[in-house]
Amino acid sequence: QGRLEESGGGSVQAGESLILSCSAPGWLWTLSCMAWFRQAPGKERGGVASMYSDASTTYADSVKGRLTIYKDNAKKLLYLQKNSLKSEDRAMDYCASGRRGRPCRPTNATHFGYWGQGTQVTVSS
Repeated sequence: QGRLEESGGGSVQAGESLILSCSAPGWLWTLSCMAWFRQAPGKERGGVASMYSDASTTYADSVKGRLTIYKDNAKKLLYLQKNSLKSEDRAMDYCASGRRGRPCRPTNATHFGYWGQGTQVTVSS
């Protein structure tokens, strides 16, 4: 299929972990920059982490140390491992692919032109 598709969301208890995955078609994978965003209820969509084709990463300050972005180039899968989840981590998580020529940082959603449908993460305390 010619789109990004997230999976792996679900309901967990506070303190537990989740691994989200995002599958991408080959033509999107070659755009070099992939990222995760999330949107909590009642809030704007915000960047979480991004990864460039050379595997360099950028994280939002709020998630450093708890979240890890990584990928499998052979499978064209992008992952986001979320540890020590908190109730405030409840959100819809989205995978995105960057626009050519734009900075590969999850600080501006307009730098990303292709989006998945999202996967819901719910954390119970």
